[in-house]
Amino acid sequence: MAEPLTYVYAISRGQDANLASELEGIAGSTVRWVEVAGLSALVSDVAEDEFGESALRRNLEDLDWLGEAVRDHNRVVEAAASVLPVAPMGFATVYYSDRRVRECLADRADRFETVLDRVTGRTEWGVKAYADISAGQPGSSEPRGERPGAAYLQRLRRREESREQAKEEALHHAAEVHASLVELAEESTAHPPQSRELAGYDGVMVLNGAYLVDDTRESSFKEKLRELAHGHPKFRFELTGPWPPYSFATILEDEQEQR
Repeated sequence: MAEPLTYVYAISRGQDANLASELEGIAGSTVRWVEVAGLSALVSDVAEDEFGESALRRNLEDLDWLGEAVRDHNRVVEAAASVLPVAPMGFATVYYSDRRVRECLADRADRFETVLDRVTGRTEWGVKAYADISAGQPGSSEPRGERPGAAYLQRLRRREESREQAKEEALHHAAEVHASLVELAEESTAHPPQSRELAGYDGVMVLNGAYLVDDTRESSFKEKLRELAHGHPKFRFELTGPWPPYSFATILEDEQEQR
């Protein structure tokens, strides 16, 4: 029987024994800590026939498997972030053994310490803004002298031009909103809009921002967002969080020596 692989969820300074004992990891696995050089990795064992290189390529195409595994991963990271500062690892970060995890912690200690310094005492918040830029249906009247077909196409063009202009104006105002929120954040990033089909929202997403906010400025950040919402009544705002610092501290696989 193949030896299990070590799946890494997040890196922290120190550890919380109660956290590991209360959590279930990927596929119900037992969560534990691996420590070296003052850094701790939150890990669990996973099967090679699920997370080995060839198996993982196959499983990533299985949306049911992927959705469940990602939810398990995020649940562990979010639980850890609720009790201590963490640097989340990218999904499906696996090593051949705990020994390799310890080697990674030792070799990349400076990198992990820098990331943890960045996020300690700070939390990620997400702000989305939606705008309704739909244009009215073409009217039934037609300019005198115009053939009905030509007049109809002209009205369609005018409607599309009006819609594009409304979208540009909405994006301009969304950029102003983002700039105002940036002033209260330690770091920020504007993500691409989410797919309407996948996320299931109405209108056009004109802002999908993530903001790393010092915990002492959380109230100010939320109050600023309320002011902006009042000043932009045509927008529908959505505040999400608090989140682990996914947008600002996630250690990706290409940033480390895998396995």
